[in-house]
Amino acid sequence: MTFIQVMCGVGSSLMVTPVLMFILCIIFVGSLGKSFGIRRLYVNFLLKIFEYGRVNIETAKKSRYAEVGATETDDDSSATPQIPIAEKVMANGNGFLGKTQSNGNHLISRDPLILAPDAEYQSTKKELQRKISSSDGEISDEFNPENEEKNFEFNLENCLDYVKAGMEAIIEDDVTSRFEAEELKNWNLLTRTNRHYEFISWRLTVIWMCGFFVRYAVLMPLRVLICFFGVAWAVISFAIIGCIPMRRLRRHLNDEAFKITFRLISNSISAVITFHNPEYRPRNCGFCVANHTSPIDISILSTDCTYSLIGQRHGGFLGVLQRALARASPHIWFERAEAKDRLAVAQRLRHHVSNPRNPPILIFPEGTCINNTSVMQFKKGSFEVGGVIYPVAIKYDARFGDAFWNSSRYSMMQYLYMMMTSWAIVCDVWYLPPMFRQEGESAIDFANRVKSVIAKQGGLVDLMWDGQLKRMKPKKEWREKQQEEFTKRLKGE
Repeated sequence: MTFIQVMCGVGSSLMVTPVLMFILCIIFVGSLGKSFGIRRLYVNFLLKIFEYGRVNIETAKKSRYAEVGATETDDDSSATPQIPIAEKVMANGNGFLGKTQSNGNHLISRDPLILAPDAEYQSTKKELQRKISSSDGEISDEFNPENEEKNFEFNLENCLDYVKAGMEAIIEDDVTSRFEAEELKNWNLLTRTNRHYEFISWRLTVIWMCGFFVRYAVLMPLRVLICFFGVAWAVISFAIIGCIPMRRLRRHLNDEAFKITFRLISNSISAVITFHNPEYRPRNCGFCVANHTSPIDISILSTDCTYSLIGQRHGGFLGVLQRALARASPHIWFERAEAKDRLAVAQRLRHHVSNPRNPPILIFPEGTCINNTSVMQFKKGSFEVGGVIYPVAIKYDARFGDAFWNSSRYSMMQYLYMMMTSWAIVCDVWYLPPMFRQEGESAIDFANRVKSVIAKQGGLVDLMWDGQLKRMKPKKEWREKQQEEFTKRLKGE
């Protein structure tokens, strides 16, 4: 017995050293922004596993439907079993698991929005010609454009567009679905994205159990350790750098420490990042504007470039990072609820961009996290200050792990737990040509122009709605505008 214990002790001691050396090698190489290519091979291997799982699910479903059809029909009958539409779509591999509607595609086909923040009322003449017609398909003489003004009277049909728009909004509105996790076409072997598919066949059960062990027993502890190193490095290095009086040396050391910090944090979630168009990388004295999906957007972008950050003050884990970063470089943290702070923020933004030595400010004008299927209204504040705008589009691959943070449902620690137990975080980042505000262009128009460029490059839906509808009711001005337009329709103007 003693011999066995001694041998186990020797074996464990021999294993500890290689494991520690392997972990330190990962941390060192990752801090330099280098890679052995293991993560990309790992991602390609996962794709093959996902495809194998999809084929098994489809085969199991088809065999089950065949058994059901055999029991429900007579021997000489050629009838086929009645399969629900949602199950048919799922069996063909073209549907989304869990729900029959997606976040990136519309469940219903709708006309151009009339219930929109800046929707303009189409002329009554065109509406009458299109909507009101006689039974034989021709426009009735009663509503002929020549005598429209003379014969116009109120008709209940004038309200049907609004009724239809309201029904469409109840079925599927353009806002609520943007704050739910993106739906997947195929199961990615994560329990939180399935309907017990791990038990559909013994092969999938074995694969799922192996994956569960790898994610929770191997990847998660390793990721937590790397994240701890990253946070510890940030707290210690920025505290030391903040004490250096020489500005040039402090700026150079801050750039290196900043990148190393976020490279380690990105490695802690197995981030696989592909940067496109590096010639358009943001330079000093400007604004880097990107779509917002998660707090890890900062980590993703900061692995390649140094930024000054602006955002709401947080407590907990994010608060530790914010206070550490502020010791060595200029960052702007504010309280969202304080109106006075907004004026101070605008002044600090102008002061920051006026200094050509300052790094670019990283801004997410949406003001909240969107599920990476769309880009919502950009706040105009950062577009009023002036200076160059560097647009950046970020697109995550949700098959390996959903990067969207639903802050109303999950705390930051819960979110980090989900990230560290996912397979990986895979994303593409596109640097876009710098943009300037044109002469006579309003800040709102400039913001919309930048937003459309980001949406087009990232393959995202360009929406006009304010992301703050996630937390508050529509603005009073929006309701009044729709009331005015509806009044005009009733009056026939």
